[in-house]
Amino acid sequence: MKPKDLRERSVEDLRELEKSLAKDLFQNRFKNFTNRLDDTSALPKARRDLARVKTILRQLELNKGAAENAPVKSKPAKKKAAAPKKEAKPAAKKTTAKKKAAKKEEAK
Repeated sequence: MKPKDLRERSVEDLRELEKSLAKDLFQNRFKNFTNRLDDTSALPKARRDLARVKTILRQLELNKGAAENAPVKSKPAKKKAAAPKKEAKPAAKKTTAKKKAAKKEEAK
């Protein structure tokens, strides 16, 4: 099916076509699983046709919603000022083995 032909159809027709394509795809997959499907190229064809119909339905839905919710005039968003960076804490000083030993002796 050509997208041009699908766009000429009504929404109700497209929904019915979507249901029938989904049903055909299921039946073809089932036949392929049971080795009764003669033309295996029917699977990708059916998937593509179903995707085309769903895409056109979604486009119609978005166009309808865009027409209803179209803003009158929008202003560009203002940029927020960057948050100040936090100062890094000074690293704790490491004590050497000699200092640790000295502390132990003082504690005794």
